[in-house]
Amino acid sequence: MGNRGASTLLLLFCFFFFSINLVPSALAIWLTVPTSGTKCVSEEIQHNVVVLADYVVIPSDHSQNPTIAVKVTSPYGNNLHHMENTTHGNIAFTTQEAGNYLACFWVDSHTQGGGEVNVNLDWRIGIAAKDWDSVARKEKIEGVELELRKLEGAVEAIHENLLYLKGREAEMRIVSEKTNARVAWFSIMSLGICITVSGLQLWYLKRFFQKKKLI
Repeated sequence: MGNRGASTLLLLFCFFFFSINLVPSALAIWLTVPTSGTKCVSEEIQHNVVVLADYVVIPSDHSQNPTIAVKVTSPYGNNLHHMENTTHGNIAFTTQEAGNYLACFWVDSHTQGGGEVNVNLDWRIGIAAKDWDSVARKEKIEGVELELRKLEGAVEAIHENLLYLKGREAEMRIVSEKTNARVAWFSIMSLGICITVSGLQLWYLKRFFQKKKLI
């Protein structure tokens, strides 16, 4: 009985670590922002997902302290975060619509002469953005019970992600069907026009040869 319980627990842990790779998680990005221009990163996120991010400037020369400007926009162009003349900051929001969320970084105008700027971006969404330490303290859980709660959250995130992908697949199928229908009608119209033009050409040539008394 004990071996069966240990095997079940091992399978649960294996499924947990496997499922973590299937859901949105943390992503650390090292960006090199040019002195002129903008460096942007984007990610497609579904509706009602918590997004947390931290960014910090890593100066290449200790004698300089470059500053950057940061702007995060939603798929519809809404401004979610905008900071200027900063070296570090935090981003926190809950998505209101599904689509590509864009985070852009550029060097402030008064520090553009100092060369490229390196920025470390720690981007977390979904279950990775949840503070499990606070959950454990609030609900007074630890050990296996806490891991099971994480597993439950991962399963819910996978389910929501699959529903989102299913919806996107249905939308793409509808668009594809409409496109195929339009192409089919266009092909039929093109064929009809070609047949009509060919018939008119034959009729014109026949009358021309008849007038010339060649036939």
